[in-house]
Amino acid sequence: MFYEPKNGHGLPHNPFNAVVTPRPIGWISTRGADGRDNLAPYSFFNAVAYVPPQVMFASTSTKPDREGTKDSVANIRDTDVFAVNIVEYAARDVMNQTSGAWGREKDEFALAGITKAECETINCPRVADAPATLECKLTQILQLPGEANFTVFGEVTGVHLRDNCLVDGKFDVTRFEPLTRLGYRDYSVVREVFSLQRPDD
Repeated sequence: MFYEPKNGHGLPHNPFNAVVTPRPIGWISTRGADGRDNLAPYSFFNAVAYVPPQVMFASTSTKPDREGTKDSVANIRDTDVFAVNIVEYAARDVMNQTSGAWGREKDEFALAGITKAECETINCPRVADAPATLECKLTQILQLPGEANFTVFGEVTGVHLRDNCLVDGKFDVTRFEPLTRLGYRDYSVVREVFSLQRPDD
């Protein structure tokens, strides 16, 4: 089949995010100007540059108490910092608990029983036992076409790696099994890896 998104897809459910899969999940932690902490997962997330290391995530919906965006973007606008926590399969249920549209006064760390730690280079909380956390300083927020579509870019200023995920000097994803987002309400998990050598190596 072929369809033009502007004319609709004619299917029971939108297939777009089932096509672009699997997607890593950025579990974004922030602290508001009022000192309240927030934690929420975003599957429009990725690394975008090596030097300096940079990441992005996109927020595509709103909350009534956040004037056209969500808690994460609103907090980052106020403080210019955020942390990206990597989600392991074992944390799937608590991650899902933090995805609710909770009020801005709700601390999702406490709500889901997640142990919190402080970042080193920024004033922001992080998931204490995450396989990895990237501490980030905001570089820019871009408003994309459409209602409430914002992309947040940050420069990584600190990296936490859980010791048991390091094997022979490499960060081994099979030690924690990254959770990935598919389409609809579906997820997957990385349990096997293989290598390919580039033809010019």
